[in-house]
Amino acid sequence: MNHENRSRSGNTPLAVMTEAAREAGKILVKHFRKGLGASRKGRGNFLSEADLLSEKRIIGILEDEFPGCTFISEESFSKNSPGAGLTFIIDPLDGTNNYCFGMPYFCTNIALIQDNEVTLGLVHDPLREETFWAEKGKGAHLNKEKISVSSRTSLQESLLGFDFGYSEPHGREVLNTVMSLWPGVHSFRALGSSSLGLCCVACGRLDVYFHRYLFPWDIAPGLLLVREAGGVVTDWAGREASPENSQIIAGSPEIHRQFMDWLRAQPPHLPR
Repeated sequence: MNHENRSRSGNTPLAVMTEAAREAGKILVKHFRKGLGASRKGRGNFLSEADLLSEKRIIGILEDEFPGCTFISEESFSKNSPGAGLTFIIDPLDGTNNYCFGMPYFCTNIALIQDNEVTLGLVHDPLREETFWAEKGKGAHLNKEKISVSSRTSLQESLLGFDFGYSEPHGREVLNTVMSLWPGVHSFRALGSSSLGLCCVACGRLDVYFHRYLFPWDIAPGLLLVREAGGVVTDWAGREASPENSQIIAGSPEIHRQFMDWLRAQPPHLPR
């Protein structure tokens, strides 16, 4: 990171983002399974009080350290596009459905955008104390260890992850894809967190992760994590994905290629 991007306290953006994510994680863990209020934003889509409390903590830390920075956030402080200076994309609680139903699989996302490019991404899983982070050109990491995508070479032997999202038509498309692939792969996992799905690809726990209905705060850190771990993230047509893409396929280069070859060979009723 450039010297001018250091925070008011002299810390790097990575150090500040890590602190903010960990503080948000403490809030999430404190209220997990404690009956904190939640409201519906749409079909299958909750807004938890924990979302708002953790978001407020993240933004407070970032604003204090980087005065004048811009935020793109899922909840109350959302803006439509990056500003001229530092811009942070935030999802205080990815996996809200898991969280609200007591499923222990959720995380906090923070990504830094400079010149319309994600240059730093961080995903913090507070229950497992796993912090995934990547800086452009410097590799991907899980806590202090460098990580890389899976070395498996066969789609048939691969573990694939997916999620349905909040759109019924797109969820059906994902389900049709799963049904058409099965049993031609090792197995599937529906995770309930696109961010952790991308992290699992980055560290080799999954060979492919795919989704049809996403937002920038869902995937901004994960895109960088997968690529810095040696992987590939595209849209469903095979074009390089950006945070603005709502539909992604992420994987190791070889398994991603095989998945795309399979997809292109399918009948028209499957998504493209």
